[in-house]
Amino acid sequence: MSFKLSLRALWDRRPRRLPAGIPLWAEIVGVLAFFSLPWIFRAIGLATSAYWLEVLNTVGLYAILALSLNVILGHCGMFHMGHAAFFAVGAYVTAVLNLNYGWAILATLPVAGLAAGLFAAAVAGPIIHLRGDYLLIVTIGIVEIIRIALTNDIFGLTGGPNGLMGIGRPSIFGWRLTRPWHFFYLIWTGVALTLILFHFLEHSRFGRALKFIKEDPVAAEGIGINTTRLKLLAFVIGAVWAGFAGTIFASRMRTISPDSFNFGESVILFTIVILGGSGSQRGVLLGSFLVMGLPEVFRKFQDSRLLVFGAALVVMMIFRPQGLIPPRPSKYSLPAPWDRYDGATPPAPGGGRGPGESPPWGKGGTLKGPVYRQSLAPTDTRGPLGADGAAKKGPSGLSPQTGGRDPQEES
Repeated sequence: MSFKLSLRALWDRRPRRLPAGIPLWAEIVGVLAFFSLPWIFRAIGLATSAYWLEVLNTVGLYAILALSLNVILGHCGMFHMGHAAFFAVGAYVTAVLNLNYGWAILATLPVAGLAAGLFAAAVAGPIIHLRGDYLLIVTIGIVEIIRIALTNDIFGLTGGPNGLMGIGRPSIFGWRLTRPWHFFYLIWTGVALTLILFHFLEHSRFGRALKFIKEDPVAAEGIGINTTRLKLLAFVIGAVWAGFAGTIFASRMRTISPDSFNFGESVILFTIVILGGSGSQRGVLLGSFLVMGLPEVFRKFQDSRLLVFGAALVVMMIFRPQGLIPPRPSKYSLPAPWDRYDGATPPAPGGGRGPGESPPWGKGGTLKGPVYRQSLAPTDTRGPLGADGAAKKGPSGLSPQTGGRDPQEES
């Protein structure tokens, strides 16, 4: 399967309007206003500006983690509640390399992501065929195994239950990041890059294949998609990004321990994705603000805030199980010559209409008749794919170029 993406294709796929019809320039203004918050807090003399920046930093860090989990849970449909394990691997790799070997924090970033990805490939390979609750239970066990191993001071590197302390701060071109507003720009720049990269990933052939696997894995496998390989690849991509987040977490907190990566962290990430909207980037961002930011707003009511939050979550699951902002249905145009097929006469080779065929376009540029239906291939508008990425015949043995008819029967 080819994943080549030219710069021209990326530019053509750029969003021009938000789903609600808001122009792109308005979104850019909103992003710039958000990145100006540290200066706004400073200008108005907000005494607790450092505190609220720390809250926003926590929201951003969990947004990166939830977006990485969204690739596994939202796009591929695998019930995975062990994401805190990959988060822990990234954090501890950064801490060990920095404390024991003197590595710079940002130099450990790719190593932490690679270590988390390799660990994900090792543990997910034997269990990737499991589905639903069975996979969920196994991934819970992975989190506990990691926590117990870190508590037992594996290889004498993890510091036991006390963890590791004195982790260094990241430096960019000699500028050492120490203050909350420094990490604000670091973390939310990471969120922006994650949104952009995962947006293109979602709309690539790989992303469409993941959606097909989520909706019907049996049909996806029936047309030649290697579901096992793509599921494993989705697992590894999510784990690599969780490892990156672990590096930022370790350098920001400067102290990590096994309790920082317990099962409760995985539950929080799972809740963010489900609450916001599984498979929706906008939903995951909203879920991060609601789950991690809203409790801090109502800290004065700490005796009852968890009760209210739990009740709201239950009500939402009953009346809106698809999440607050569910993903929009994907729309794909048919390639020529099928984009002008009216369901009566097969299109002529080269994209022209057959003899005697009336123009299929109605008022407003819509098709008047039924359009060509691709056999079990919502993952790619160019027809079913084989293991090597080449087009192949569907389960019925019919090729898209025959107009849904068997040439041997006509002869």
